[in-house]
Amino acid sequence: MTVVVTGAAGFIGSHVSKALLARGERVLGLDDLNPYYDPALKQARLAALQAIEGFSFAQLDIADRDAVGAAFAANPDIDRVIHLAAQAGVRHSLTDPYVYVQSNVMGQVVMMEACRKLPRCAHLVYASSSSVYGGNRDMPFSIDDRVDQPVSLYAATKRAGELSAACYAHLFDLPMTGLRFFTVYGPWGRPDMSAYIFTKAIFEGRPIEIFNHGDMKRDFTYIDDIVAGVIAALDHPPQGAEGARPHQLYNLGNHRSEDLMRFIGLIEQACGREAEKVFREMQPGDVKETYADIEAARRDLDFEPRVSIDEGIPRFVDWYRDYHGA
Repeated sequence: MTVVVTGAAGFIGSHVSKALLARGERVLGLDDLNPYYDPALKQARLAALQAIEGFSFAQLDIADRDAVGAAFAANPDIDRVIHLAAQAGVRHSLTDPYVYVQSNVMGQVVMMEACRKLPRCAHLVYASSSSVYGGNRDMPFSIDDRVDQPVSLYAATKRAGELSAACYAHLFDLPMTGLRFFTVYGPWGRPDMSAYIFTKAIFEGRPIEIFNHGDMKRDFTYIDDIVAGVIAALDHPPQGAEGARPHQLYNLGNHRSEDLMRFIGLIEQACGREAEKVFREMQPGDVKETYADIEAARRDLDFEPRVSIDEGIPRFVDWYRDYHGA
């Protein structure tokens, strides 16, 4: 049997693919290698995967129904899908909204259609985001909270993905699990994320911009913990009681809301130098704090994050030094 991983050359997708291969799974990776950030980083992640037996790859846009259909038809033993490909980034959604609808809404529908046409599809796991909680003030964020007031188009498209998944689970009895990720960081991370942005600026001797004057908190979650949660979700498809749709949502976070300034301080410490700081107002579409309630994931998936930012940040900076020769 083969597991499809979309976004396989991405940050989370490459780590998940590697973990699946390590336990003997065959993996078909899908990715369009788009230039949202430096494709060289995606190519480097992909090269590492292609060196592992059991991995195959198709370059395609997940919103291209013909290309996705052809890839699935060429691999009739597909029985599970981990759909991680998406257009990421809250701020970019303010300037290029069309790509978010194309990738995150149309892409989700294309993947669900492909899955329901498979001879056997035991489970579709897909990536959502903590951004769906919008401006919620109650902490920690619970999967039972209302999520009908997004503050960015990115968040709105991820919520649309959750709603369409619930619909498909109901209509076609297709087991699906949505995972709301909370600020993932770690080796091979995305250059548009805070850990990478701050580390790069510090090593290059440039100032870092800190929004809301530093009065921000995030549930920073290390990549290894996220991978463990994704794999556990894959292995536990929702059953759904009689008459209930087989669809479930989980938060995957570190269950700790850390001060942004402490996060920056740990990066400075790992880099061995202090950052020049420029404080700014809050940006449109951003939120002041995130904090994951992970009780459902603990109960159903035995999910337990293990890596604190005190451990994870030095690991990331070590990788950055090695990859960039910093």
